Amino acid sequence: MTAHTTFATTTRGLRRDAPAMRLFEKAKRFGIWNPSEIDFRQDREDWLRLSPLEQEVLLHLTALFQAGEEAVTGDILPLMLVMSREGRIEEEMYLTTFLFEEAKHTDFFRRFLDEVVGNRSDLSRYSSPSYRALVYEALPAAMNRLLDDPSPAAQVRASVTYNMIVEGVLAETGYHAYLTALERNGLMPGQCRGIRLLKQDESRHIAYGVYLISRLIAEDDALWDVAEATMNELLGPALGVVGDLFASYPVMPFGLEEGVFADFAIDQFQKRLARIERTRGATLEEVYRATERALEQDAI
Repeated sequence: MTAHTTFATTTRGLRRDAPAMRLFEKAKRFGIWNPSEIDFRQDREDWLRLSPLEQEVLLHLTALFQAGEEAVTGDILPLMLVMSREGRIEEEMYLTTFLFEEAKHTDFFRRFLDEVVGNRSDLSRYSSPSYRALVYEALPAAMNRLLDDPSPAAQVRASVTYNMIVEGVLAETGYHAYLTALERNGLMPGQCRGIRLLKQDESRHIAYGVYLISRLIAEDDALWDVAEATMNELLGPALGVVGDLFASYPVMPFGLEEGVFADFAIDQFQKRLARIERTRGATLEEVYRATERALEQDAI
């Protein structure tokens, strides 16, 4: 065990203008919601009126969310440890809210499965090969590598995998499809409310990922190649998850169309990649300001 020799908050204080501290403030303001307070009574009534196919599709999507939220809850810990060891107290403080929120999302979906769906069966049957390649394999591999290799290159690969692909492409596309299906058909107000709150949390998580990758690339432009290669490597499996879902059903209920959500996934990918690319050659101060402007535009 390494002894402490000093503490940042008793020497330099906290950098309250730092992006991580801005996110910490937003998490304290917008992230304090309790999954146990979501009213699922109407959702249960709506569920019982759905057709078997509609129930199956919603269960399929919920199973993917449930596994994914548990995965990101467990897999964030190595990054927190790296930030702590690097003495980045502001980022470590924000990541405590990040972990708390992922745990709440895990709680939220399990409560829906228990109280609305009433399903305690093994739902891993819904995890397709593409989903397993990302959530079961690539995500924990990239994150756990940080325990032995906390290098900037490993941090970029971990954040791209976690924040840009699993959260920024896969999860955002899934939540968009899920919320579209429910809201378009006037279904499950409790689940809709929870998903909207959850999406706010995820927006902060992705904002942190964009900032972290941008900061690392500002310090070493060669890391752009790592970020770009990782995103291109994992985009295929992410789109594969969308394709696998639609291929599972000869007719997709709720008016959902595969092309619409594949396009949404690609747009999310390109948007994040372009935002990171714009910070190439920037100073750390310029990365700070770019992140600040992005945060001011969104109530996240």
